[in-house]
Amino acid sequence: MNMDIFLTNNLTNRKEQFVPKNEKNVGMYVCGPTVYDDPHIGNARPLVVFDILFKLLKNKFSSVTYVRNITDIDDKIIKTSQEQKISTKELTEKVTKNFLDDCKFLNCENPTHQPKATEHIDLMIDMINNLIKKGFAYENNKHVYFEVKKFTEYGKLSNKKLEDLIAGSRVEISENKKNSEDFVLWKPSNNNEPSWDSPWGKGRPGWHLECSAMSKKFLGNEFDIHGGGIDLIFPHHENEIAQSRCANDTNVFAKYWIHNAFITMSNEKMAKSQGNIVKIKDFRNKISGQIIRLALMSAHYKQPLDWNEKLLNDCENTLDKWYNLNLSNIKSVKVPDEIIKPLSEDLNTPGYIANLHSLYEKASKGENVELFISACQFIGLLNESNEQWQNFKKNRASISKSQIEEKINLRNKARENKDYGEADRIRNELLDKGVLIEDKDGKTQWKFK
Repeated sequence: MNMDIFLTNNLTNRKEQFVPKNEKNVGMYVCGPTVYDDPHIGNARPLVVFDILFKLLKNKFSSVTYVRNITDIDDKIIKTSQEQKISTKELTEKVTKNFLDDCKFLNCENPTHQPKATEHIDLMIDMINNLIKKGFAYENNKHVYFEVKKFTEYGKLSNKKLEDLIAGSRVEISENKKNSEDFVLWKPSNNNEPSWDSPWGKGRPGWHLECSAMSKKFLGNEFDIHGGGIDLIFPHHENEIAQSRCANDTNVFAKYWIHNAFITMSNEKMAKSQGNIVKIKDFRNKISGQIIRLALMSAHYKQPLDWNEKLLNDCENTLDKWYNLNLSNIKSVKVPDEIIKPLSEDLNTPGYIANLHSLYEKASKGENVELFISACQFIGLLNESNEQWQNFKKNRASISKSQIEEKINLRNKARENKDYGEADRIRNELLDKGVLIEDKDGKTQWKFK
């Protein structure tokens, strides 16, 4: 790919040409899950958004290192494990497996590295020691805090003054802090909580520190792209920047900061507090992961996406149409720049999908079928065979083939007797069971919905 890539950089609040630090080794870090509960559809959006960005970068640059962490030690994890009366290890392993299954379900590529926080505690302790020595952090009563006022550029990412950020957020209150805005780097653990030895006693790291330590290990002191959901801008990403730049003596941590907007339901943010959570795993065996993936691409990543049944139905109908093409024995071809162009313009997935629709119109007439399928596969669609796609719909339907044919015969008799009410009732009954019927050229055809 010869054309330039442009991304909206939240650090500068403008769309910029992406120019990596080293073209031979592009680095991207994306905040992964805190594995205390199974991921919901809102969590699926950054998985797909940054998977597409990963594909786009690999298409242009010879080497791309994509790091997505797994936070497996956190207050939420401890609280949930206690509520479920299981160990934190048992909880995190179970949720991590479900998370990875969800990624596979959504046809997301594996990142280059997927580090776990608990495997890098030593690096976190080293970073804390470094911050204390340089005067940016202090210990009090076995707690270690980052002193925010010592970092003069705090708030640059969120484009707000320190006072405004503090006033608009829930800052942890503690008598151990010098200032209310200071955030924790290390905290002591109770006897029944996971802990590690440190110069400040047995305890565990603060959440913000984990990403700083792991990104440094795999990408260095400075790297190209840092991504995540828009809710992470403050305080998480703001705190990452502060502690990383101070610890590493750099003017830059990540050059480009990319954030996806929320998914909403009835125009309300999807959140546990709202009671409107829909988990990714709830869709398995009910719907193809490709439908979810296409739905997540239907709006620009910087715009809210309202999750509803119509959206899913529209996406399924689109894929159903595309799967009517014969995908067997298709040779993959290079997707030209003019097709990819919308993605290079700040990951404009709706624009790319529009290109796919245009390509489909030609492919349905037998023109450039290979190009259409290759363009779909470029963004992780049409990755199944025609048979697999039909099997998913067949397995979802709550009726057998013989029962379908029996119902169609009864409907045909009702139509012969001009009992159109009964004919419509049978049609609707089949529809409820996942079967679409169509009267064409004097015959009744059917297919799984």
